[in-house]
Amino acid sequence: MKNLLNTLPQALSDHQTVIVQAPTGSGKTTRIPLMLLNDYLKDPQKILMLEPRRLAARSVARYMASLRGERVGQTVGYRVKMDTQVSAQTRLEIVTEGILLRMLQSDPALEAYQIIIFDEFHERSVQADLGLALARQSQALFREDLQLIIMSATLNTEALANLLRAPVLEAKGRQYPVEVRHQAPNTRQSQVFSAAFVSQCIQNTLQTEVGSQLVFLPGSGEIKQVYEQLKKSTLPADTFIAPLYGSLSAKAQDQAISPAPTGQRKVVLATNIAETSLTIEGIRVVVDSGLERRPHFDANSGMTRLLLGQIALSSAEQRAGRAGRVEPGVCIRLWPSADNARMSPQQAPEILHSDLTPLALELARWGTPTPTELEWLTPPPEKAYAQAQDLLRQLGALTATAQITPHGEAMAQLPVSPRLAHMLLTAKQRGWGSLACYVAALLSERDILQQRRQSDLQQRIDALRKSPGAYGVIHKNAQHLSQQLKMKLNPGALNAPEAQTELGFLVGLAYPDRLAQHRPGKAPRFLLSGGRGAILPDHDALADRQYLAVADLDGHPREAKIYLAAALDRDQVEALTQGQVKTGIRVDTQTEKVKLFQSLSYGALILKEHRIKSPDPAQLQAALCGMLSQQGIHKLPWQAEHKQWLARLGFAHRQDPDHWPAISIETLSQNVESWLGPFLTGVQALSEIRPEILQQALDYLLGYEKSTELKAVAPTHIQVASGSSVRLDYTQGDIPVLAVRLQEVFGLQQTPTIYKNQVMLMMHLLSPARRPIQVTQDLQSFWENTYHDVKKELKGRYPKHYWPDNPLEAEPTARIKPRKT
Repeated sequence: MKNLLNTLPQALSDHQTVIVQAPTGSGKTTRIPLMLLNDYLKDPQKILMLEPRRLAARSVARYMASLRGERVGQTVGYRVKMDTQVSAQTRLEIVTEGILLRMLQSDPALEAYQIIIFDEFHERSVQADLGLALARQSQALFREDLQLIIMSATLNTEALANLLRAPVLEAKGRQYPVEVRHQAPNTRQSQVFSAAFVSQCIQNTLQTEVGSQLVFLPGSGEIKQVYEQLKKSTLPADTFIAPLYGSLSAKAQDQAISPAPTGQRKVVLATNIAETSLTIEGIRVVVDSGLERRPHFDANSGMTRLLLGQIALSSAEQRAGRAGRVEPGVCIRLWPSADNARMSPQQAPEILHSDLTPLALELARWGTPTPTELEWLTPPPEKAYAQAQDLLRQLGALTATAQITPHGEAMAQLPVSPRLAHMLLTAKQRGWGSLACYVAALLSERDILQQRRQSDLQQRIDALRKSPGAYGVIHKNAQHLSQQLKMKLNPGALNAPEAQTELGFLVGLAYPDRLAQHRPGKAPRFLLSGGRGAILPDHDALADRQYLAVADLDGHPREAKIYLAAALDRDQVEALTQGQVKTGIRVDTQTEKVKLFQSLSYGALILKEHRIKSPDPAQLQAALCGMLSQQGIHKLPWQAEHKQWLARLGFAHRQDPDHWPAISIETLSQNVESWLGPFLTGVQALSEIRPEILQQALDYLLGYEKSTELKAVAPTHIQVASGSSVRLDYTQGDIPVLAVRLQEVFGLQQTPTIYKNQVMLMMHLLSPARRPIQVTQDLQSFWENTYHDVKKELKGRYPKHYWPDNPLEAEPTARIKPRKT
């Protein structure tokens, strides 16, 4: 690390951007910023350092301040959500990702700052990727002297160096050796979590190893399970348990990372919040479950869920390194060693599986609504980004051309998701801002979303207010965020009473694509305005409500389970959908008879309708065509003649593509109204469309001249030597088939042709029983080389039929002719 500290200033003098790779425990997070602060930074400019997690930002700032003999907020300070410690003398600011974006948006040039450091960049959060992209554009457009440092212990530096055209500086660090052991559960299912198994491993390790333990668990739920298991067990007297996860209070988090009291050791039960940048005093043993909960956006439900999955190898290395910070340590991995070969080398960038709505709003605010205007290490997926922009338009944040609106600008100023920001701003206009702040704060708490005993949001709010102690941190965090939102929103005096009945309206403002309407039937089934079905358990408190606003549901594509919702009445639905309701004609597709209804609809929901008893003929025609487009034109009375017509036209098109149109079932399905519509006058049901109507429509589509020409170049029948008119089959391949009994083509020397004598038919020569005995396009060769063998084989089986010795001179016949003696 000493060599890196010596070379970094020169690298920064030569390059706008530098990449630093140094292992866990090397001290890069604290030593590099302090070196730059003391020996490189130009007065009066500042350093801005990005830390992905609030706990790490506070801890790192306090530690660096202590090394200078100062209090945090003097030379070294921090800015995180709901907590800021900076002053006029602060020159090194540690900030979280959201804070960095806000600073860039308010001052794209970041005039007061000389260096931005992106620490732990390997975590690849959406906000870090976006922050880097915006900072690089700021370099290019406003600040050639702005310098960037990208730091990580387990970063794929090659791809990043290629994108940034930056040098990579590496350091070895001061890591003590760590012994890695694997201790897998008997099930050998590495992605199944068992609190009992983890608890037993902790207890065993406490008996065999000295020092404090850091236990990596997937999430707060699993931490609580293991905590309860350990409380029931007999732990050594010198041991205490300290949970550590994101939604804990700052006081509880600080207690977990502070040194254990003299003569004691601790067991820290942590999420991946403790994976990087944090120094937890006294840790010598790491127990790694090998699992994590990572946010994953479900496009079907529009929800971001925390999914349980296996960590990447890079994360496993980071976790093991926590055991070797201060002395040689031990890492116990709770999965088979063979699983290492199947683990991903690096965790996937968050941008590939996240809700991109906040990203799309930030880019529109930056003035680059098209992501391709920026350089990305991993570009946002096009489909997910387009979906995000569509939602922002629905919320009124973007114009049709993806420019940000004044409402979108106001949304971006609030520290909640765009959905909740829209709810807050609209609620403020109606005088419900105070209630909206509390609802927004509550819906921002993941823990309350994970409690799925009852779906009624009102019941959960009532329980929270009645017994706040039972919900602990959830209630405290919700109250804290609610107060912060009130300070930002300034809801003012109430213009209307904040009654419980307005809760559904507020949820509907945030989730306009999830208004739900009760569907007929026994089960409490609903139709969402986005078009999907949804369902509640029979006993649920909201099961009999006519309308709901749904805040949380799963991603099932047909019938999603509703986890959290609020009731709506008819007036609230009309108010929520005002200006967005469409007037139109609805067709009842339950039967094949057309029933027309005048309807008012919002998305897939029918809000009002009445049947049109005497519809206009044009409406009937359009309705029938719409029904066929929706259900498929296979509902039409297709017969063999129609299929042959399509095949004949296809044959003609293959001969001369410039002259004959390409018409198929697929193209017909896409244009039902144009070719069939004019022939449906007076028709009120699919069953009334007769085959002759279908043929007339097809001929009309082709036109009179071409229909006449088609009959000539691709005839339906051909006259053979016997005088019979035999049907051609165009459906068996590229070459039309003439299937004819052998006796009917005696005397015919050459294979018949069609399409201006350019295409020889494929002849299927049949036995008297009409079974194929030869398939050929060379009839003359058949007479010369194959006929006599066929004659020998069939003459005995069909003695009454005519089998001449010289078929080319024989008389063709369609009748049985006695054998000559």
